[in-house]
Amino acid sequence: MYIKGAEHMTRVKHSKFKNTGLLFELLVRQVASDVMNGVESTALRLIKRHFKNDSELSKELKLYRSLSEEKFSTEKKADLFVDACIQSRNRLQESVLRREKYNLIKDIKKSFITESFLKSRIKNYKLQASIYKLFESSEFEDPKAVVANRYVILDNVLSPKKLAKKQIVNENKDIRILASKLMIDKFNKKYSNLSVNQRKMLREYINSVTNTVTLKEYMKSESYKLIKEMTRLRNTVPNKILRIKLNEVTNLLKELGDRHIVKDKDVLTMLRYYELAKELKKIKG
Repeated sequence: MYIKGAEHMTRVKHSKFKNTGLLFELLVRQVASDVMNGVESTALRLIKRHFKNDSELSKELKLYRSLSEEKFSTEKKADLFVDACIQSRNRLQESVLRREKYNLIKDIKKSFITESFLKSRIKNYKLQASIYKLFESSEFEDPKAVVANRYVILDNVLSPKKLAKKQIVNENKDIRILASKLMIDKFNKKYSNLSVNQRKMLREYINSVTNTVTLKEYMKSESYKLIKEMTRLRNTVPNKILRIKLNEVTNLLKELGDRHIVKDKDVLTMLRYYELAKELKKIKG
């Protein structure tokens, strides 16, 4: 049966280079790598230039992050939220957004080797791609493709448990804090105070993005080293309550070392434990 307009149905193809969410994440990772290697960050300069608060690019990025991070306890709320994000995206000045994105892509191509810049594994790639395709879809888009992309987003936005929302939001905040510090602290020169172990952990985290097995092995090795260190320091701490707390820390470190999958927040936890060990050395005895 012939359906009027059916020949005009298209399916939006995903483009890494036009996906605002992916480009920003890749730039942040590059900033982290630059900071840990002690070089001036071109990526940070690009972020400051292209993601100003009043830019259409920055507004679109906020929508990407909202759809990636917000959680709702009911399908109705999640569905309304997705609709609201799509409406907000449609209100952006398309011609301005295209120009700003073109300029960003042009600067990225000038500053980096394109293949290397785009090769990093993105853990939520499918979600980011679905957001892009839903934002770029039109009235002639294949309805089946629209539904498929929307389902991926709704599955992410819908919290599996009503009580899980606070926990998930807090975890996302931790990840954002880690990423933000890698940029902001460069200016405040706070990285000069990082211990050797903290620097090594961050460097391993950045360099092992495409090799989770290596990161897992490193995390296991470092967690057990910290257990020995904490045990030694615990025996030198005069405060009984603090010794009990440190015993709890060693148990948590054991769990961390036995994880099958290393998450971003686990890396942040290790950085905090390194900091704790550094502070304990100051008060021992």
